[in-house]
Amino acid sequence: MLRFACSRSRAFSAALSRSPRAIVSIHTANPVQQPLSTFANQDKLPRLPIPELDATVARYLKSLRPLLNNEEYARAEKAASVFISSDGMGSVLQRRLQEVEQKAPYSWLEDIWLKKAYLEWRDPSYINVNWFASIADNPDFPLVTNAPRGQPTGIQITRAARLISHMLEANEAIDNQTLPAEVSRGTPFCMNQFKWQFGTTRIPRPECDELINQYPSSAKHILLMYRNQTVEVPVYNSNGERASLAQIASQLVFATKQIDTMLASNKLQLQPSVANLTAGHRDDWAKARSLLEQDPANHESLVKVDSSLFSICLDVDVDPQDTADIERTIGVLNHSDAGSNRWFDKSMQLIVLNSGRFGVNCEHTPVDALTTGRLLMELAENERGPYKDKKPCTELLEPTPIQWNVTPDVANIIEKVRSDAGALASNLKIRLGSMNDYGAQWIKTLGVSPDAYFQIVLQTAYYRHYGRPTPTYESSSLRKFLHGRTETIRSCTMESLEFSKVFDDTDIPLKKKLVYFQRAIATHVENSIAAASGKGVDRHLLGLRAQIQTPEEAAKATLFQDPSYIQSMSFGLSTSNVTPGERFRGGFAPVIADGYGINYAMDKNDIKFSVSEWLSSHTTDAVAFRETIYKTLSDLQEAGEYAKTNQK
Repeated sequence: MLRFACSRSRAFSAALSRSPRAIVSIHTANPVQQPLSTFANQDKLPRLPIPELDATVARYLKSLRPLLNNEEYARAEKAASVFISSDGMGSVLQRRLQEVEQKAPYSWLEDIWLKKAYLEWRDPSYINVNWFASIADNPDFPLVTNAPRGQPTGIQITRAARLISHMLEANEAIDNQTLPAEVSRGTPFCMNQFKWQFGTTRIPRPECDELINQYPSSAKHILLMYRNQTVEVPVYNSNGERASLAQIASQLVFATKQIDTMLASNKLQLQPSVANLTAGHRDDWAKARSLLEQDPANHESLVKVDSSLFSICLDVDVDPQDTADIERTIGVLNHSDAGSNRWFDKSMQLIVLNSGRFGVNCEHTPVDALTTGRLLMELAENERGPYKDKKPCTELLEPTPIQWNVTPDVANIIEKVRSDAGALASNLKIRLGSMNDYGAQWIKTLGVSPDAYFQIVLQTAYYRHYGRPTPTYESSSLRKFLHGRTETIRSCTMESLEFSKVFDDTDIPLKKKLVYFQRAIATHVENSIAAASGKGVDRHLLGLRAQIQTPEEAAKATLFQDPSYIQSMSFGLSTSNVTPGERFRGGFAPVIADGYGINYAMDKNDIKFSVSEWLSSHTTDAVAFRETIYKTLSDLQEAGEYAKTNQK
């Protein structure tokens, strides 16, 4: 099974903004003109092209060069040559892929990507696929620094209600097609992913999961997670009228008191939580769900969960230190005590701690984090200041706890999942980094792309730390194409390696080092533009590989048989640009056992990043590598300042 970084496939890959040299920007309609309706530009979008086979293979070989010695490269080159020869398997697979394109309603890549990158993935998705982020504190909702453990607070309920109300407004804007279409420098971007933002759930099935969704969304409720219990919370009445802010807050108070009362009186059995299953191996969860669905009452409960617009998680059993320490807070948002109080298969979960701190955990399969990122950015802006409430709607139903009949077989699976999820969560370490001395504004004075700059920093830092390069993933948006998702920028290049080698060489003058630096930057920009234009390496090769039908054909597909193919996708650095990151601190897990997950944001005057590692690795060290990144940022800034001074 292939693993991809979303942006990680797992991660807060959401690139809220990138320069043209990088990948994508947070786009808004031209403010001078009337905003375009949400899907007004869909018929103007080109379909994702299938690149020429020879061109993709040439780019692929170029990406291998810094990773292989001469003997390994010669072997890979030969395998590629046979693959694209007249009697090679490449042309056969290319023709089949072209047939897929002719039949696909929107994109040849769409179904292939969903299945191979996500739905067929069987390991737990709650850390390996889901991404998380902490959203900046809101001065209108001052943190309760001494929040009593185990108790909800007024700030928690008030802020959660405000967040829910704004998200419902966003859902209505998408349904009514009043959310402005995104345009960047005159180029329209595909808005299809917004149809999958609300009322979407990943459903576990044997071998390959499925997605369920309705657009326009018909659900009138959200899912509340509180004390590991599931509650159906109506937020619209039967006529589709939305509840007022005050009503939403009352619904949350009613629901939490109801759960507390039922737990205290033993009317609600403290049975194993079905929600914990969403943190498990997908086949374990699929088996448990199959058993649950045999009971009609459970089937009805699952429908309520699956159809809910989104999930709101009110965490009360939180160590006060988890609120005071942002690194501990992101652990709560990421894995929440081995998956407690979450339904990780929901496309979006808003998480509010009893201190009032807010974050999200989102399932990456249906929606790239970029899409959710736009909603979160607007949410962070809109939740500040006064709120003009609407009139209360009439005949709003009360919240209802969702009941489950848990058999001993299902209980055993839940127990296994809890153990496995706890082990996975305890194996992940995430550390945050901040560089307040300079940011995108200073980097631009060098005449270079901030994104390319940081990618070269990462390449240099890795080489400094390990004395060798590593395959590197950076996510690129394909939303300029119809139903486009992502492509990989392979950031490790010969040019970045050459610069990494000379940067610490005291025998080479700085002027010459800067020539190497500019070459590395130029190559990264070139690769970024190619990826965003549908001329990357990884998606095309994935599409070709998906056309193999028999073991015999697999054996003839020499490019994929060569060890370099898998090696080149063993991303020791899985990276994602989340600029602007003023109000976001997120992250994701590494995609290989001995790799790092790097999430970063290039704001005007500072740089923020996170570094994740698996503690089971004997070669990674997030704290030490963070220090190497710090040093490389400082050293490159010093070199840049020296160069600017001497140029004058």
